[in-house]
Amino acid sequence: MRAQSPPAETPEVREILKRYREIWAVNYARALISWDMETYMPEAASRERGEVRAELSKMVQRLMTHPEFVSLVESARPANDFERGVVRVLKRDIEYYQKLPPEFVEEEARVTTEAFKAWEKAKEKSDFESFAPHLERVFDLQRRKAEYLGYEDHPYDALLDRYEEGLTVRDCERIFSVAGELSDLFKKVRERYPERHPLEDEGYDRRDVERLNRHVLTLLGFDFSRGRVDVSAHPFTQEVGLYDVRITTWYHGRDFRRSLLAAVHEFGHAAYEMNVDESYWATPVQGGVSYGVHESQSRFWENVVARSRAYVETLYWDMRAVLPFLSRYSPEEVYEYFTLVRPELIRVEADEVHYPLHVYLRYRIEKMVMEEAVGVGELPQLWGDMMEELVGVRPEKDSEGVLQDVHWSLGYVGYFPTYAIGSFLAAQVARALGRVEERVRARDFSGLMAWLRERVHRWGSVYPPRELIRRATGEDLNPERFLEYLREKYLA
Repeated sequence: MRAQSPPAETPEVREILKRYREIWAVNYARALISWDMETYMPEAASRERGEVRAELSKMVQRLMTHPEFVSLVESARPANDFERGVVRVLKRDIEYYQKLPPEFVEEEARVTTEAFKAWEKAKEKSDFESFAPHLERVFDLQRRKAEYLGYEDHPYDALLDRYEEGLTVRDCERIFSVAGELSDLFKKVRERYPERHPLEDEGYDRRDVERLNRHVLTLLGFDFSRGRVDVSAHPFTQEVGLYDVRITTWYHGRDFRRSLLAAVHEFGHAAYEMNVDESYWATPVQGGVSYGVHESQSRFWENVVARSRAYVETLYWDMRAVLPFLSRYSPEEVYEYFTLVRPELIRVEADEVHYPLHVYLRYRIEKMVMEEAVGVGELPQLWGDMMEELVGVRPEKDSEGVLQDVHWSLGYVGYFPTYAIGSFLAAQVARALGRVEERVRARDFSGLMAWLRERVHRWGSVYPPRELIRRATGEDLNPERFLEYLREKYLA
């Protein structure tokens, strides 16, 4: 199956990788049942699925913290970058599992499984009150987790670090320091666009957009022999294994870009996982290094590529061949539709200009809840106030506000800031790559992918995210690059 054996030179690391195979296999199973939970699992199976997830989580913890395995990792003397990456990743995971009591790991898996199903129902009915008790338990678990894991300055730091290695509240404050400039830029740009575009109201046959999605994904380079496209309430990517990467999108019957851009976004995640060096298969460094770097790949393909003038113009006839109503619109009108800038209530439907403001809102709320400065019952009101302040609109129902995202139900507290990191880093990657529009216009998607594969994807988790960012772009994460990208694209 593999092109070559892992580049391990020392006997200790070879033994570590041999023992790790059991952990890898359990994680493979966990990934598969998680994908099923969010796609096709029967509603009545949630409690039973929670028990299974809890047992598998405890199994991983037992294997990861086995004294012999821990001793091997702690005594290892890595001889190359690959081995250093393996030891670094495992030391982080071992420390995580050593600090969390097994009963806590079991409780978290059970609580979040039930919370996810409760969130699905609550969102459908726009009923926050029914979800609130579950969310109370989730945030209580996350505060307890922070105490178990430990932190220096802020309890939120312990959770941020799980999604973006080394990330702290102090880093987030620096990253979001551009929020004011971004808000001003958004207000300038939105004046240039209509409140609504007629293409948003054009209905479509789902089969046609499914065909368009598959065509576009094939052009971009999605390997259907190693992946599949399904439907879910919230588009996502699930890396089951190096040869099994699954993405989802959604269909609404109108406004086709919502489905297409979601598919392209998830393609970016999938490409990262599929392009990891095959010699890293079944090792601790097989997956992407962090959620922020991962998000940069999806935002690159969704925004830098698929929302570019070159993309719309070069794929105009492809889209028109599948969607006959496009014959009534010029390429320029379709480009305007793809790049609409206006206040949106829903994060995943927000334009690239003010999308990070949505993320900033969630960061501020999570930080306050972790500090217990606000209670769960206050969140709908607080959400509305902050949305009005940052974006200029206020949700009329919970499904458009505090219930719109799945993350909290799954216990993913500390995840949201990585979305802003991803947006900012995507612009930085585009700048380092160069000639993106030219390559898109020539349909040289394989050329773009080759650069990303060599600079980012192939390395998996070998290098820490900050080091990988410097290697790929020549500088540390720089939010100013995002502002430069937006000004050139929308104000030039």
